[in-house]
Amino acid sequence: MVIKKLLAGGALVISGALLSGVSVAAETLLMSSWLPPGHPVVADIIKPWIKAVEDESNGELIIRLLPKALGAPPAHYDLAKDGVADVTYGVHGYQPGRFKLTAATELPFLGNSAEVVSVAYWRIYKKHLESVNEHEGTVLLGLMSHGPGVIHNNVRAINNVADMQGLKFRVGGGVAGNAAKALGVTAMLASATKNYEMLSSGVADGTFLPTESIKSFKLTKLLNHATKVPGGLYNTSFFLTMNPAKFSGLSASNQAALMRASGENFARIAGQGWDKHDALGQAAMDAAGIATVTADASFVAEIKAATGHLESDWVATANGLGVDGAAVMADLRAEIAKVAAE
Repeated sequence: MVIKKLLAGGALVISGALLSGVSVAAETLLMSSWLPPGHPVVADIIKPWIKAVEDESNGELIIRLLPKALGAPPAHYDLAKDGVADVTYGVHGYQPGRFKLTAATELPFLGNSAEVVSVAYWRIYKKHLESVNEHEGTVLLGLMSHGPGVIHNNVRAINNVADMQGLKFRVGGGVAGNAAKALGVTAMLASATKNYEMLSSGVADGTFLPTESIKSFKLTKLLNHATKVPGGLYNTSFFLTMNPAKFSGLSASNQAALMRASGENFARIAGQGWDKHDALGQAAMDAAGIATVTADASFVAEIKAATGHLESDWVATANGLGVDGAAVMADLRAEIAKVAAE
């Protein structure tokens, strides 16, 4: 009698699952996220990508965001590599020296649209950089770049390099940190989640961030000035990756669905999310009375003179890894122009 009741109950569960459209055979991946659920990266990049994965797999592959991060932001690459989480995302520059070629998309003056730069970045990665295998130990699902980096501070307007002297800036590492040092400011490496604490306590006078972040990290009351650089003072490279054993354990159809939803598709989703929130961030800055200026030709020339070595250094590094660095940068700029024209 008990067995019959259990069987009947199981039949009802299966029947209910089928009627609700949920596949009883769905495979599930667990994803660690170090940003809050309402942050644009989660709300308008990661969640739309998760939906794309579910749509491509006809509901056979589910990605569940864990309620709490399984580690600090810089730990997220290794969380996937070591199998602590199935899927993670993160910033390449949070681990200085580990990823060398990803800085190609972080260099100054590449573009004003995250969508354009991110899509071009993925294409150039597949064409020129994938063979170096810098993401060894994981299955790379996607890359993205946030919108153009902006100079924010609470002390004074920044209209030339001299105006930056003596100020302390929170930077996210990678090219952003190197650019800050080249411009003669005190650069303090910290993840974006530390901005509020560092600015509110006076530890930092300013921060290098895209416009989006001023609203999403609730910094409007802590900043008074912003200087935009045409093409961006820098960009930041992000990865989306997963544990290889977990990937190998998926059915072949779910592996294919996951990759269709990722790659260039993820880059476009991500770039559109960043661009949307850059516009919302600027609106919030304007409403808060943050004075925003655009670097003029003279200031741009100063920045180019101070930071020009960043690209030549990257080219030398790429050459040392067997990649024609100059050709990559020329191709990246050409691809950015091509995507913009599309």
